[in-house]
Amino acid sequence: MADTLLLRAVKGKPKCLNLSSKHLTQIPRLIGKLECLNILHLKNNKIQDLPVEFSALTKLIVLNIGNNELEEIPASLGQLNNLETLHLFGNKIKKLPNKILGGLRSLTFLNLNNNDLRTVTPSINKLVNLKYLSLDGNSLTSLPSELCAISPLTELHAANNQLTALPLEISFLVNLTKLHVQKNKIRELPEGIGKLYNLKVIDIAANELRIFPTELNKLPLKELYCEENPLIDHVPIKSVQEEEVLTLKEICARFIMSELKTRWSYLRIAIRHYPSVKEMLGQASKCAFCNRSFLNTWLECVTFVDAKKDLKTMNSPGRIPIRALLCSYKCFNTPGHRFYGVAFP
Repeated sequence: MADTLLLRAVKGKPKCLNLSSKHLTQIPRLIGKLECLNILHLKNNKIQDLPVEFSALTKLIVLNIGNNELEEIPASLGQLNNLETLHLFGNKIKKLPNKILGGLRSLTFLNLNNNDLRTVTPSINKLVNLKYLSLDGNSLTSLPSELCAISPLTELHAANNQLTALPLEISFLVNLTKLHVQKNKIRELPEGIGKLYNLKVIDIAANELRIFPTELNKLPLKELYCEENPLIDHVPIKSVQEEEVLTLKEICARFIMSELKTRWSYLRIAIRHYPSVKEMLGQASKCAFCNRSFLNTWLECVTFVDAKKDLKTMNSPGRIPIRALLCSYKCFNTPGHRFYGVAFP
């Protein structure tokens, strides 16, 4: 049947060919004659591999080979330099070959849902134009930091895996608008998520999350899904803490950072000659209460916000806990704020 369909296609020189649901177990070598193809659908078959001649389809832009029996990504795909959309969902793929990824530099959409992936190779960063990546329904326990080097990425889907964390470098995904990581084992979101100023949708439902990062309220979120997480409850208990003793390094750092705010301070000029100190102070944070800078000594607290009212989300996940860092017990003991110390059972 496949030979007959391809013979007809060769004569017509089509740009689009649909061979989905044809009970195919293999693709005839004649496929290499269809060099004019832009779109090819091969989903819902029983294909285990693609012939070498497949690499001749260099004008292919869209390829759907989902719901087949591929155990690895065929090597011939690495020659499809113009391929932009690739569906590989519902196969038995166990790994992503480095060499093949290097040949798919035009790829903007990659769907690898429901395969047998246990890891994602660091070479994923070779997909320099990727905008949409979906890894739902695999067996991933982590994502490589190199994934965060794909700056064009706008959507990342990794739901229903075994992830326990997300890469700390996620702040480099500056164009990310949607993050779907529901049904994993994530215990904490990296603070870098607060730097993703284009992020509009977060789905972190059914994980092991207890608290959200400090700068979540700065994001332009439209949707936030966090049900089925053991989020910290709002059960206030009055507490006063004794003032702590700061290290000499912390005292000096706080003094310098305070002086740097003064326009005519000598330290503003002097620090230029100490790049290592400048770099160290660049890692400082600000107190959520007094807004003063601190380096390494802080008190971890939590504040509760109404997601719909305060974060302006379209849906209503209710009151959620957001991490807040205070620079001292002096700030914590000052009455009138809504920051609470965190008590775990």
